[in-house]
Amino acid sequence: MVYDLIIIGAGPAGMTAAIYAARKKLKTLMLTKDIGGQTAMSSDIENYPGFTMITGAELVKKFEEHLEEFKDDVELRLTNNGVGGIKKEEKGFTVSMPGGSEEKAKAIIITGGKIARKLNVEGEQEFLNRGVSYCAWCDGPLFANKEVAIVGGGNSALDAAINLAKLVKQAYIINISSSLEGDPIMIEKVKTLANVRIINNANLKKINGSKFVEAIEITDKESGLDKEIKIAGVFIEIGSVPASDYLIDLIKLNEQGEIIIDEHNMTSEPGIFAAGDITDTIEKQIIVAAGEGAKAAIQASQYLSRR
Repeated sequence: MVYDLIIIGAGPAGMTAAIYAARKKLKTLMLTKDIGGQTAMSSDIENYPGFTMITGAELVKKFEEHLEEFKDDVELRLTNNGVGGIKKEEKGFTVSMPGGSEEKAKAIIITGGKIARKLNVEGEQEFLNRGVSYCAWCDGPLFANKEVAIVGGGNSALDAAINLAKLVKQAYIINISSSLEGDPIMIEKVKTLANVRIINNANLKKINGSKFVEAIEITDKESGLDKEIKIAGVFIEIGSVPASDYLIDLIKLNEQGEIIIDEHNMTSEPGIFAAGDITDTIEKQIIVAAGEGAKAAIQASQYLSRR
């Protein structure tokens, strides 16, 4: 079967694109390894119009419910390991999955978003899922009434601190910079949390443990002195990188690995569109991603009509 459109990713950009594609009566396949992307891992969202406050999981549920109305036109398929590659064909594109299966479409919209950035310190990989996590929203309940560390000083770390403060006994923010950097309202909120301690000018050196995480070693950047902090979990929240490795030889990316798009959300390859955080769009916000997803679907529909 050849679909009109394949959408890769099911975050706000992907789900919005699917809704708009369905309204254009395009036979659409969505390929994704999760539903909601980074939005599903957010705690309190206070800047999405229509909701003074809503959790990421609740907002994603609203998107899903809306998309469900178009299930006859949009096929949603979960792929454990994401997408393996995209190949240009004479009359469209072939999308391959790591398992070897393939799907064909006349046009593509890539909305794969971003994946967690890794620290690459000793113990990080060894204790992954045994105390090391990249998702406070997902794994926070596992550390109820325990002491944890949050590595980072931007919005990702701030969001994690606000979420974890409701669950844990004590949270330490390990920040490599001299001060927190992010949304001012979030910073002020974190500073009011009694069980959150901010440690600035600190570099995470090593994660220690036996079977599970037991402690971290940090270095004070000013004094050069090392210190060990006993904790049960480490949440690495130092931002994210575009999920674009499989696209390097297909379309143009910028120095950050983001997909370069034009005002029509078209990539350097005609017929392949992109939207959301995976692109070089300046602002990385949920509402921006949704709007870009709508644009991409409209432009893809017009591209297919011209053909």
